[in-house]
Amino acid sequence: MALKFHWFLPTNGGDGRHVVGGGHGLAAGASGRPADVAYLTQVARAAEDNGFAAALTPTGAWCEDAWLSTAMLSQTTQRLKFLVAFRPGLISPFLAAQMAGTFQNLTEGRLLLNVVTGGEGHEQRMYGDHLNKDARYARCDEFLQIVRRLWAGETVDFHGEHLHVEAATLGQIPDPVPEIYFGGSSPAAGIVAAKHADVYLTWGEPPDAVAAKIAWIRGLAAEQGRTIRFGIRMHTITRDTADEAWAEADRLLAGIDPATIATVQQGLRLSESEGQKRMLDLHQGRTDNLEIHPNVWAGVGLVRGGAGTALVGSHEQVADRIAEYASLGIEEFVLSAYPHLEGAYWFGEGVLPILAERGLWKDERPARWRGTTMPFATAGRAAR
Repeated sequence: MALKFHWFLPTNGGDGRHVVGGGHGLAAGASGRPADVAYLTQVARAAEDNGFAAALTPTGAWCEDAWLSTAMLSQTTQRLKFLVAFRPGLISPFLAAQMAGTFQNLTEGRLLLNVVTGGEGHEQRMYGDHLNKDARYARCDEFLQIVRRLWAGETVDFHGEHLHVEAATLGQIPDPVPEIYFGGSSPAAGIVAAKHADVYLTWGEPPDAVAAKIAWIRGLAAEQGRTIRFGIRMHTITRDTADEAWAEADRLLAGIDPATIATVQQGLRLSESEGQKRMLDLHQGRTDNLEIHPNVWAGVGLVRGGAGTALVGSHEQVADRIAEYASLGIEEFVLSAYPHLEGAYWFGEGVLPILAERGLWKDERPARWRGTTMPFATAGRAAR
């Protein structure tokens, strides 16, 4: 099985050598590198050059807009795909379907979509969305029904509880149709994922918890007569040796003020997200027992909402943990690091070659990025 690896674009507060917080309605923490086109281009091209397939771009009031950001970055990169996160309640299904067609046409098929049903209630109300969580999932179901039918070339008349379209016909069908990535740990999320997702994404939890979630979604999808692929979203701290990696984790932790942890944790405990609650349960706001599984560290979640765990260790150890998650059924990994620029090289140059040797990853970069034998070196070997 060839795994897919994706990187992350830090449009949610910028990037730096310390953990940049934010997420789930929290203001982003201090960063040293702004989320401008110049720096994000560096991150995107580092991901592209190191063999990542796509880059996730987040959505929310604390982020730069994902559609606009990736449209700009598509012009400063060549092959990298963009996993654009967006909230279906904030855009009409016809417009979303049309935008996807435009994006695919103008980038030659470099769009993937991460459907985020909604943020926290108070944040949704900032956008004028006053539905509760269950109603947002019901609306998302209707939204994806409409979009899927439009992408199939149908003329759509739809009169649902939340959405209504009449004689909707899409002039430009996306080619290819972008795959739908979808996450969520609540019962309502599971139903929508089973009906519509191509890839179900989970945040990084210990393998037994991830296995249970995969079994849950796989069972729901089977009831719909569908099969789904699975992905996981984590951070990485990978170095030449385990000691170096854990020293970096300790450095990141030392840079987090205890008062900030207390404030952030208090805010995150108010979250409506079942997945966020599961992230908080991994560390419970404490800093003394953050390795929740070998080479899986929950320190990022002390100040960052959403994905809060990191793979920490030597390149071999991180490859081992990836193989462990792959054995459960995880096929795609959405990864990041602090900073994201250097992190793409640490993982791309350290871990991906090991996974390639094990037959778990196929390098699809053009040949010029794979390295060549120096002519004089070849001649020298022949002369011996």
